[in-house]
Amino acid sequence: MAAARRRLLSLLLLLPLAWSRPAACADPPGGGWLTGTVPEEERCTVERADASLTYSLFLQRFAFSRPVILRGITDNSAFRALCTRKKLLAAFGTLPVRLSTANTYSYRKVDVPFQEYVEQLLKPQDPARLGSDTLYFFGDNNFTEWGPLFQQYVPPAFRIPGTSPAYSFGIAGSGSGVPFHWHGPGFSEVIFGRKRWFLYPPDKTPHFHPNETTLAWLHHTYPTLPPAKRPLECTLRPGEVLYFPDRWWHATLNLDTSVFISTFLG
Repeated sequence: MAAARRRLLSLLLLLPLAWSRPAACADPPGGGWLTGTVPEEERCTVERADASLTYSLFLQRFAFSRPVILRGITDNSAFRALCTRKKLLAAFGTLPVRLSTANTYSYRKVDVPFQEYVEQLLKPQDPARLGSDTLYFFGDNNFTEWGPLFQQYVPPAFRIPGTSPAYSFGIAGSGSGVPFHWHGPGFSEVIFGRKRWFLYPPDKTPHFHPNETTLAWLHHTYPTLPPAKRPLECTLRPGEVLYFPDRWWHATLNLDTSVFISTFLG
């Protein structure tokens, strides 16, 4: 517990740097995270909205019916400045993080030091490796240790009546992702990197194997789908937020090493 408190203090001391660092100490492009080689599909079939979207229109048009990509509704530049590779390693390197398998059910959990995950396990996805054999850092966050970082995040202001927000923070390598699954509604924002999303409404169950990676599904199944059976899809970039309604099927594919945070509405 004493070590955790010291790490909390180190992060708090880093917070002012996000606003007042000299130009010579500017963060590296992409936050120091590895750019991937997974090709980006230019097509985007998810509707987009900007800061002019009102809460009433969000409820009317999207909250209960279809996903939407939001841009310009929040400013998380300060949070992004704290999520560079160097700063996260300095603040959390020795602390344990819980990894999950990158398959539909994420049934296996492994605890490793954050530095070990970043420096040894955070690699591009092996196309031959199953999702059940791939470890992925998302969710299972210790809010005592990571709380000061999450306090700097500005979530979308839109809420679904009767729900409350819960954060899940993650970092994953190029080509990794989670295959199709569903849960309650929520938002997901890309902080660094690019993340491709595939979505189906609740009444259209996608064809997939729960232990197959999204990358394998993209290579083997996606090309065989007729246009009418393709999912809604789009690639999110830093600062963009995807809203997904309740029970919508979705799969993700990180094109780069990606830093991201979701706000689940439970």
